[in-house]
Parts: sequence; structure tokens; C-alpha cells
Amino acid sequence: MVDILFITPNSAKKTYQGLAEKFSAIETPTWSLLLAESCRSKGGKVAILDCLAENLTNKEAYNKIININPTLICFVVYGQNVNAGTTNMIGAIELSNFLKTEKIDIPISYIGSYVQALPKKVLEDEKSIDFVFLNEGVYALHEILKVKKIDQQNIKYIPGIAYRDLNSKIEFNKPIGVVPTEKMDIDLPGYAWDLLPFKKKPLDLYRSPLWHAEYQEEFRYPYAAIQTSLGCQFKCNFCMINILNKNDNDEVGVAGKYNKMRFWSPEFIIKEFDKLIEMGVKTIKITDEMFLLNPKFYIPLCELLEKRNKKDDLKMWAYSRIDTVKRPEILNKVRKAGIKWLCLGIESGSRNIRLEVSKGKFEDVDVEKVVKQIEDAGIEVLANYIFGLPGDTEDTINQTFDLSLKLNTLGWNTYAAMALPGSQLYKDGLDNNVELPQKYSEFSFHSYDTKPLSTETLSAAKILKLRDEKFEKYFSNDKFLKKIEKRFGLDAVINIKNMLKVKLKRKLVEENL
Repeated sequence: MVDILFITPNSAKKTYQGLAEKFSAIETPTWSLLLAESCRSKGGKVAILDCLAENLTNKEAYNKIININPTLICFVVYGQNVNAGTTNMIGAIELSNFLKTEKIDIPISYIGSYVQALPKKVLEDEKSIDFVFLNEGVYALHEILKVKKIDQQNIKYIPGIAYRDLNSKIEFNKPIGVVPTEKMDIDLPGYAWDLLPFKKKPLDLYRSPLWHAEYQEEFRYPYAAIQTSLGCQFKCNFCMINILNKNDNDEVGVAGKYNKMRFWSPEFIIKEFDKLIEMGVKTIKITDEMFLLNPKFYIPLCELLEKRNKKDDLKMWAYSRIDTVKRPEILNKVRKAGIKWLCLGIESGSRNIRLEVSKGKFEDVDVEKVVKQIEDAGIEVLANYIFGLPGDTEDTINQTFDLSLKLNTLGWNTYAAMALPGSQLYKDGLDNNVELPQKYSEFSFHSYDTKPLSTETLSAAKILKLRDEKFEKYFSNDKFLKKIEKRFGLDAVINIKNMLKVKLKRKLVEENL
């Protein structure tokens, strides 16, 4: 008998359109892995069902669930992008509705950024959900493992959840905190890698983004994502990452209220890297929002990784802010550790816009100098930009794109600004009666019916059109393609051109421009 089954939903086709077939990543389900291992360390019997990796239909998933026969179903709804906690609700709700239609007699719970941000709304909207976790859920799950029967009578004593009682009234139990740094190694003791599905060898159903694999198919599999820290100390208006730290019962959560970072010890987390390396995984994403921020943690970890990268065969990438990467000696240490890409949140070519969305915490830096320093250390850059931030005009968007052309980084990613549930932009939108997306798919950056924000001078349709046009222009740019061929070879150029053949359809653009 399995106590808890953690389910990763499959929303790929409605989220990524034609990119889902080959070009979008399939990431290991970080929080299913962490929660499963945490519950297992407390004596719980757990399983993971990854509907995305196995590309399961609702019926196939139902059959597997019946065979596993868990006491509790827990949908874990996060994903590889910041918006995924909302957009992956597409597949999650379709499956939980299907399970209820099939009259499955197992309680259904949800963990994820959307339900953390809007717990009351999701329970009002989605009748197939019996209860939700108000934050990461670790300690609430530990309490649930002590309950003999999961019903309304017993769960009303479980802290950190909201539920619908027998009269359909939504009740919030008392809040509960998240795992503190000093307890991370104990209460979040690693990843349940052994519970993931595979075809021929571990983690071969997971694939990296194309750029991470140097635009080569052979390096995309097997693939894994791993965290060495949780959360972020900043309060960027467009971000909702910190919503998992929620420790209250606010019906509309704002991530900036819960900004903090927690760390595993380098000596502990290196054991998880060792497990992956022993399984033959060399292509690894370090998912931390701010990996290169606290030298107390990342320097010892890089030194430990360097000892495992003697053949320079690790292909890892990590996030960093543009204003936290300055010292060449640190970059050299990062490169020796096997981190061959850094993802930089440049966001905008306009200094004023950068400062505004980051609440003045973004130090003014010479972006070109920083990118050159990184590349001089032998590390490639994935540059992240956002079109349509507050204050953006067509001129500032063109300014941002011109900067990106000048930088000519080998990775390039741009989104149209979205008011994601859990962000300050979403709360501001509610308070100011801004038209916000109503369907989960409308929060997707890549979906057909995506609905990004407008600005004072630009409609959402115009911003979206500019984003897609700039994407095409950047990846077909001769200067970029020549740099790609010199660095990664002709096959990489061919793969990029094949990616460009997949055209995203946009409802807003079709109807308004």
C-alpha cells in the first residue's frame, strides 16, 4: 500500500504548441522528488507518477493510479519555467476531473505555486480538488502521514492546508512554516531519483533545452535538474518564485512578502550530484534562482564539483543576476566545476525599467562588460529578456533587442511580460481592475491563447507580435549563426533552423493585428 502518490501532470501540448514534440525540455520533477524523499525519510511509502515524461493519456494515468492504489493523491504542479505552476494546472485539472468522473475513491490534493498564490480561488473553481497545501507542504505532509484516514474530520487538524468541508465551505487551517536552512539536510534529505520512470537507463525520458545541449540532440539525454538552494532574497515585481515560502493564510499571496533563501550544505548536496554522475547523467541544470549569490555555499560546492569534472565532461548551467557576476577568479572556479552556461536575467535594455521592476535592488552594471567577462572565462551566456514590463514602449523594446544583438550571446530567451499569480504584477492587476488571464493556458508564454500584459502605449497583441518577430530575427541572424557554427558546429546551426520551422500561433495577434 502506497501512502502518497505524487503526480506530475502533462500539459505540454497546450503549453508549448508544436515545440512540445521535440524542442521543449522535459525536466525532472524537482518537488515530487524532494517531497517523496522527505516523506520516505519519515517512514512513508511513496510513489511518483510522471505523466509528462511518460506522455500518458488520462486513461493511462488512471490505470496506473488504480494499480498503485495510494491512500492520497498529491498533484505537484510546478515546472521548468516560472509560469509553469499555473500553466501546468491545465493537465492537472484535466486529470483530476477525469479521476472524479471515474469515481475514484481517493482524496486529491494539490501542491504548487498557483494554489499557494490563490488557495481560496482554486478551491472555489476546481471541485475535483479536496484540499491544497499553502506552501511547499513538507511539514503538512509529515503530519498527514500520521493520520490513519484522510477525511474532513481528520484533515481539519493538519496545519498548512486549506480544504472544502462537508458543507462545501472553504476552511483554512493554521499556517505552518517551511523547512529552515538548519534543517534542510534533515527534513529535505535529497531526491528520490529511483522512483522516476525510464526507458533503457535512468533519466533517459528527460531532455534538456536545446541550447543547454549546445544545440546537439546527443547531449540532451539523460538529463536532470537539481536545486542547491531554495527561494530568492529579491522582490522583483514580475516574479512569483518565493510564493512557496508562504507562511500565512492570505487569499491572494504575493511572493515578495516571503523573500528568503535556504540552503543545503555543500557536503550534503554533492551526494546528489554523485548519484546523478553514477547514473551517467552529465547534462544537469542547477535550478537555483540565485546560484551565484552566497559564496559561503557556492564556492565550496564548485570546488567539490571540480574534483568530479576532471575530464571536463559535465555540461551544467545555472542562473545568476547580471549584477552578481563580476569577479574573473570566481568565473574560472565556476567553469572548472563544469558549469558551461550561465543564465542571466538582463530583462531590459533600459536601466530605468530594470531598476523599477527589481524594486531598486538591481545594481547598475555595464552589461556588455559582464557578458564579456563570462565568455572570456569559457562560459556561454543564455540572456533572458522581458518585453512589456511596466514603462516599456516600442522604443525601449527595440533598445532591448538591439542590446541583445550587440551582446550576441549563444543563448537567447525573451518572454512577453505576464502577471503571474503570486507576483506583485498580478496583485496590482487585481487591485487596479486590469484585465487578467482567466484560463490557465492564457498564462503560458508559448500557448495559442496566451494573454500577456499591455503597457500604457502598447497592446498585449503588439507586444506579443514584437516578441515572436524578434525571436525569429535573432535566431536567423547571420552573426549569431556564424558564432554558433564556430563554437558548436554545422549540426547545431541545422538544429536551430529546424526549430525556427515550428511557428507559434497566437490568438491575440490573429484577432487584433
